[in-house]
Amino acid sequence: MPGARLMGDMITLPNGDVLIINGAAAGAAGWETGRNPVLNPVIYKPNNPIGARFESQNPSNTPRMYHSTAILVRDGRVLVGGSNPHRGYNFANVLFPTELSLEAFSPSYLEPIFANVRPRIVSPTPAQKYGQKLEVQFEVQAALDLNAVQVTLLAPPFNTHSFSMNQRLLVLESGKVTNVEKNKYAIDVTIPGSPILAPPGFYILFVVHKEIPSEGVWVQIH
Repeated sequence: MPGARLMGDMITLPNGDVLIINGAAAGAAGWETGRNPVLNPVIYKPNNPIGARFESQNPSNTPRMYHSTAILVRDGRVLVGGSNPHRGYNFANVLFPTELSLEAFSPSYLEPIFANVRPRIVSPTPAQKYGQKLEVQFEVQAALDLNAVQVTLLAPPFNTHSFSMNQRLLVLESGKVTNVEKNKYAIDVTIPGSPILAPPGFYILFVVHKEIPSEGVWVQIH
């Protein structure tokens, strides 16, 4: 970990990386005791070698202390908002005023240099049953690396008070990738067979190519 952080929010990203954002470097949660806001988000990459798993990101200009929150949205960005270490709303004459603004954090996989590598999902249909076989069709403009494609399901995650409700990432069992037509491909995947793995409800489905996720599509598992 690059530095101390408390009151941080952690969000699982579609490619399996973890965003650590918001919080302070000293003090405690609540009652105006937090100090030294941590403005630089950090990406944790679990597949990197030990010693190279944390990557510091560009800083925000807005301290987000107690009562901050973060939520992943379908296009791969993370919506960040809030901050209020006071008993009530307090907008003036305090070290960290109540903050009601929102901002979007864009992980590096959204940088323009990855546009040709980023998949675009063409199908599937929204409703899926447990254990169902599913063909996912997608397009990639650059040359496709057949060994670097996976399909993930992400329960819509949000995080507040350093605690995440309903956060769950599933990497679907998949078959080989086939070429449908120029720049268009298909991959067969299997929806989890048990509500223990995937409780019924709505998920965001992503195709990930070379660790670059597509824009997600909503699916319902029942």
